Amino acid sequence: MLFYTPDIEPSHPQYFLSEEESRHAIRVLRLETGSEVQLIDGRGGFYTAVIQDAHPKRTILNITSVTTGFNKRNHYLHLAVAPTKNIERLEWFLEKATEIGIDEISLIISQRSERKEAKVDRLNKIITAAIKQSLKAYHPVLNEPVKLSQLFAQPFDGQKFIAHCEPGDKFNLRDELTLQGQYLILIGPEGDFTPAEIETALQNGFKPITLGESRLRTETAALEACFEVNFLNRV
Repeated sequence: MLFYTPDIEPSHPQYFLSEEESRHAIRVLRLETGSEVQLIDGRGGFYTAVIQDAHPKRTILNITSVTTGFNKRNHYLHLAVAPTKNIERLEWFLEKATEIGIDEISLIISQRSERKEAKVDRLNKIITAAIKQSLKAYHPVLNEPVKLSQLFAQPFDGQKFIAHCEPGDKFNLRDELTLQGQYLILIGPEGDFTPAEIETALQNGFKPITLGESRLRTETAALEACFEVNFLNRV
């Protein structure tokens, strides 16, 4: 059984599960004293522990082993995505991208965005469930929604790309990606970025890319970019 424990410290021999996780472990999963469980801290730590006290409100665990940098990936992927009008499509993307592998997500508000806000707390719960499902020790960072202009003003030490459907020369990721690097990829709203936004991105060092011949939905395009970057960096 796997639990997300972001406040755990690798040097401590014991850990107390939160009331919510204790209730889930003892009342729902029916775990008992002596049962072995696994923990992830979202920072690369993977822990094995044994239940010392199976209390439904404050379960005590004895840590038996710690692995740091568990399944650490050889690159850093930051996707900046315009939230979809249908929030369920954004939730689907976050779940699948987390399972495939992603480090950071920024929700961007552009001129043609149909959704200007999103409940980050709820979305983070979906990400947390996905890291537990896919056995990942790193929890992707989900940033609060920001205007596209604000994102342009933020420094980024890596390759920067913008995917769009406007006419013009575009590159394939497989031809431009420097392997084992850091990447920031912009994915626009349902109506795409405006020509002015694309031009500003190019002026800020973003390279225009294509994600194939088909015109993709926002969440599909974002997931395609996520998959392609991970595939190209596979060991």
